[in-house]
Amino acid sequence: MNDASAPQTTTRLGADQLLDDLYDGGARICFANPGTTELGLVSSLARDGRIRCVLSLFEGVCTGAADGYARVSGKVPLTLLHLGPGFANGIANLHNARRAGSRIINLIGDHATWHLEYDAPLTSDIRSLADPVSREVIYLGQTDGITSGVSAAYAATNQDEGGAATIIFPTDVVDAPAAPNGEGVKEQPHQLRPVADAALDVAAAKLRDAANVIVLIGGNALSEEGVRAGGALADALGGRLLMEPYPAIVTLGGDLPVVERQAYFPDDVIAQMGDALVVLAGARMPISYFGYEGWPSQLVPEERLVRLAEPADDAVSALSALAGRFPGAEGSASAASAQPVASPEAGASLSAASVVEELLVQLPQDAIISLEGSSMGGPWLKQAHRAKKHRVITNTGGAIGQGLPCAVGAAIAAPEARVVSLQSDGSAQYTLQSLWTMAREGLKVTVIIAANHRYAILQTELTRADIPLDDPIVSQLTDLDHPRVDWVSLARGYGVEARLARTNGELAEALREGLSLDGPLLIQAELP
Repeated sequence: MNDASAPQTTTRLGADQLLDDLYDGGARICFANPGTTELGLVSSLARDGRIRCVLSLFEGVCTGAADGYARVSGKVPLTLLHLGPGFANGIANLHNARRAGSRIINLIGDHATWHLEYDAPLTSDIRSLADPVSREVIYLGQTDGITSGVSAAYAATNQDEGGAATIIFPTDVVDAPAAPNGEGVKEQPHQLRPVADAALDVAAAKLRDAANVIVLIGGNALSEEGVRAGGALADALGGRLLMEPYPAIVTLGGDLPVVERQAYFPDDVIAQMGDALVVLAGARMPISYFGYEGWPSQLVPEERLVRLAEPADDAVSALSALAGRFPGAEGSASAASAQPVASPEAGASLSAASVVEELLVQLPQDAIISLEGSSMGGPWLKQAHRAKKHRVITNTGGAIGQGLPCAVGAAIAAPEARVVSLQSDGSAQYTLQSLWTMAREGLKVTVIIAANHRYAILQTELTRADIPLDDPIVSQLTDLDHPRVDWVSLARGYGVEARLARTNGELAEALREGLSLDGPLLIQAELP
């Protein structure tokens, strides 16, 4: 971004102070789509050079990539967005990030304070837009409040299980001279709350003579340590180990215990849970994703819930401590029994199951899967225990367009890992611009598009509601084949090489190529 023709300044400005404080607090990367009101900060980023800047063509890619980066790294990334409308373009993925507890600081430029009264076209109530997806919204009204504002932003990201904070900065404040203020900003590691011994006593008493137990893990218990601890407790109680239906990031496969995924539809969840006592370890109680007539919203009655650890609690330590109160729980959890994997018949047409089977064969150790969509999401999570050890990111908040941006952030957070984006074709259209950033940054992302040319989850819901899919209006609202999207051409237009796969053999060949590249590759997997 350095421009030799641009006027050079030696005066320390508010923007310089803001970046110093953000850097001191731990920020090392900024996912950006700036505009005129952010030019002062862009200039300071260029002068400073310590914070990596990643440009995206759409704000929803910035926020989704920040979410993926935060989930994989555990660090606090920045986003840089243009006024209220630019921020609004990124809100959907900040909704997902909020549900994931991702620690993010959003930077939003605002008009100069003396210009706001004129209600220029881009003037908006930024605070009202940011409040629902932010732990705290901080307005930097003067330069001497920058340091305290940044400290408050970092502190806000540590509230409960984590979340985003939003800083709004007027142009005249970041462009004004500024002097260092106070002691600066200190890094603030996220601290989980310990679970009290009294809570462990209550849980142990409830479970002592239980005949049917489910250990439901979520939050920080989705780590490798948490999966092992949850498995050990489930083994000791003769129960089952489940995970919440849309985990922020979970470690699966290898020698880890099998983790069953909580079902989606309310009738399926009720059948899955049966009459078991359900131990909540970092997970929220099972609820219906939508309100369906005739089905309860809370799917497990309160008397059958054992509330061991909330999402903000140290669920891993709580699981280990509780397991220690039961004989035979001192050892490791039972690992998944090794199950063979083999490539499907090469000449046969692709299906979701065969895509999953080939990926089980080829997925490298410690890969990261960014998963969005029902076509391959459920099938993968059902078989993930057969793969090498890996991590999976899912769509925590249900706002569409998360999968591709999260893959961007994950690949930047873990450049040594192979990232695979298992992506449905309908939701991929929301943040397709992610491909450009993958190409620009040379990210090791292999995208597999489940190209069934329809909104499959909506068709499933319609079928359950006895609404005929062949009705002309229903078909018009759920089919995506008039015209069919050419994903290979779209990817190449964004600078990403692509392959079309109609058979298992074509997919296997394309996947081998994609997993060996130092950059991205997209595979259009034609599914029925």
